[in-house]
This record gives sequence, C-alpha cells and structure tokens, in this order.
Amino acid sequence: MTVSTEVRLYDKRAPMLETSQPSILADRPPVGRTLTFRIAPETDVLGALRRLREGVPADCGVIGIGEPVVLALGKSIPGLRTFPAMSGPACSVPSTQDALCFLLRGPDRGVVFDLTQQIRELVADAFLLADSNDTFTYHEGRDLTRFEDGTENPKGELAVRSAIVAQGEHLRGSSFLVVQRWVHDLVRFRRFSEERREMLIGRRADSNDEIEEAPESAHVKRTAQESFEPPAFMIRRSMPWATATQEGLEFIAQVESLDRFEIMMRRMAGLEDGIVDGLFTFSRPITGGYYWCPPLEKGQLDLALLGL
Repeated sequence: MTVSTEVRLYDKRAPMLETSQPSILADRPPVGRTLTFRIAPETDVLGALRRLREGVPADCGVIGIGEPVVLALGKSIPGLRTFPAMSGPACSVPSTQDALCFLLRGPDRGVVFDLTQQIRELVADAFLLADSNDTFTYHEGRDLTRFEDGTENPKGELAVRSAIVAQGEHLRGSSFLVVQRWVHDLVRFRRFSEERREMLIGRRADSNDEIEEAPESAHVKRTAQESFEPPAFMIRRSMPWATATQEGLEFIAQVESLDRFEIMMRRMAGLEDGIVDGLFTFSRPITGGYYWCPPLEKGQLDLALLGL
C-alpha cells in the first residue's frame, strides 16, 4: 500500500493519521472488491463486531459501519446518517444503505478472494452478504469513459483535513465513507461525437485540460469542490467495474463530514438550480450508502463508541 508523498510529508503534523485506517488515504490498488452486509434478525451483533475487530488486519482495505448497526446497538455516532434518496429533473439517486461495508484491496484477485472468505466467516452469525462488486484500476486511474478520475483530489494537509476527523474521543482519526455504484451506457456514450463527450465531462480526453467554455451542466463544473460554501473537498478513490453485461464506476469518497458529498450530490441532481449533471446523460447510480470508518487503537478498530 502506498500513500502519496504529500500525505507522508504531512504525517508528523497530523496526529489523527496515527489512528486512521491506513487504506483511507492510500492510492488505488490494482484490484479491489466492495462488500456490503445486512444484519441477520435476532443475532449477536456485538459478538460479530468483536470477532471482526480481532480477526481482520487493518490494512485489508477500508472498513465501514452503517447506521443500521449503530441503531441496533442503541448507540450514536456524531455525523453518521443513512444515505438519502433524492430525485431531480429526469434523474433519481437511490439509497441502498447497508450495515457494513468493506473496500478490500490487493495486488491480485486471489488476495481479495481470501480476504472475502475470512470476513464472511468472522461475521456470518450476525451479518448476511448483501452485495459484492469486483473493481480494478483502468489505464492508470481512468474511468471506463477514458477520462481521468479524481483529478481534483486535494493534496497534503488539505487531503488529510478533507478526509479525516480531527477531534473527538474515539472519533479522532476516523472518517466517513460514501459508496455509490454508477452504471454507464458506454454504447450510448461512444455514439456521441468527441466534442459532445468532452462537453458532458468538461475536460479534454487526451490532455485532461478543463474546458472553460463547457456548459454549466458539465460534470467538472457541477462538482467543482471549491465552488461550494464551505468548499466540499473530499478524497475520491473511485474504481471501474465490469461484468459480462454491465459496466460503470464504483464511486468511493472519504470525507471528514458527509455534508461535503451531500451538497455536491444535490447539485448534480439539479436540486440547487435545476441544472442536472451531464453525467446523467449516459450513466445512473444504482446504489448509495454512508459508513463510519472507525479509528484504530493498537492496530485494531476502536469500537468504544459502539460499546466494545
């Protein structure tokens, strides 16, 4: 696992990094897998979480806990909520909130497979697998549209402040995770002229240069992080996915506050000014979940806020 040079240089000045899950600010892996679980009725949730804390290595990927778990235990996590469904002009954004989320990472599918089996065995008594999606790095970080993804990720100190909670007992070093699966209609997208494709995104495909004359519906303009008040900086680690019949992007973002993502999603759906993001012209979200990524205590998940 590699963390950007800018983040490493900031490490000594950011005590919260000492307790954060190491994969939160790590670069994209060659291969990933998203796992989500729902709670089985009348089961020992605390016991399963205890086994998870003791049995899964912290560097397996990002581990997130959804609001269903917190509510089942009668607890609360400041800042955590359920992903909100929303509708905009000719578009919709669904919520498929689950109880647990794992963003597994590895050098190959064999490593990810072994981690999957290990996690399923540890939580099997209380959690049922709801969804699994294999992801991969495509052409050094491009989306399947062949446009670069995550170009505007903040660097250094700003990256840490954008993704990691800085204060709070058993909160410092934690993060909030957004996972949202988009399905692309690449056949439709490729039928567009190159000029239209670039105007939908707002960047030139070859150079990645931003297009100043792009319309206000261009994805780059809809999601410009510095254009919000306050700015909505976040760390995006999205990865493509593909099956025999569908393909798209697993949108993945780590944020210090879920507000950062939510105001951006509302603008994309046209709820701010009636202008819908050009992305909806050829793509649509089919899942959406928010998760709290606990900090670490002595190399294990710090679950004190959940009663462990």
